[in-house]
Amino acid sequence: MFKLSTTARRIGLSLSFGTLLLGAALHVQAQVAVPGTIKVALEASYPPFESYEGDKIVGFDPELTVLLSREMKLKPVITDTKFASLVLGLGSGQHDAVISGLYITAERLAIADAVPYAGMGALIMASKDGVQPKTENDLCGVKVGLQSGTSWVKKLQTLSTDYCVPNGKPPVTVAEFPTAPEVSQALMSKNVQAQIEVAAAAKAFAAKSNGRIVVSSPATVYPQILGIYVKKGNTALLKEFEKAMLAIHKTGEYDALIKKYDLTPVAAK
Repeated sequence: MFKLSTTARRIGLSLSFGTLLLGAALHVQAQVAVPGTIKVALEASYPPFESYEGDKIVGFDPELTVLLSREMKLKPVITDTKFASLVLGLGSGQHDAVISGLYITAERLAIADAVPYAGMGALIMASKDGVQPKTENDLCGVKVGLQSGTSWVKKLQTLSTDYCVPNGKPPVTVAEFPTAPEVSQALMSKNVQAQIEVAAAAKAFAAKSNGRIVVSSPATVYPQILGIYVKKGNTALLKEFEKAMLAIHKTGEYDALIKKYDLTPVAAK
């Protein structure tokens, strides 16, 4: 029987080990654009999720990004990105991930993959001396300001066709703006009558308005799950985020961060 020499066996083992290392390296490179670094996009005008404090971006999402990237052994690079380019930028390679208080929706999942990271409903905001909608059904006949591209645009259209009009009420009028702060400005100047925002953000905007904006809904509406988005098909990076989420659940850091920002926790996979 033919037997390989000791030298040949060693060469074969070395080649096999080298192939494994190369495969692992390529695997890592497939996860992120720049090896050792993860570029995370957010829109830094959405407190308490992300906003500027001087020249530093602070908030829940930057803090979560630091914790997750530590577990993934990657250096985080946070980039302030326009809302419309957040999820779309994943496909063009502008960034590796999006952590920016975005709901997980069917429309977004059609072009990206997501890992749940928190739960949150929305609140209705109104001017202090204007109409005071308490539930979504109270929005019939009201001009509502929304940030362009948010999931509430479609929800209010559905509210109009499925509830308002069939019940003899006028439909909701939706006015879209590039950013959430611009919607709040329109609300304060009476160009819109109400605004819908994620609960934590709604409370932050109201607090900064010097009493001109109030939260009019006593309970949240449209509860949904917030997600970390990665490029569609980047399963390796998706799994790394899931592992990192599980790790910070175990350390207790996730629960502490959720409590700090008054969000609803979600279970890790």
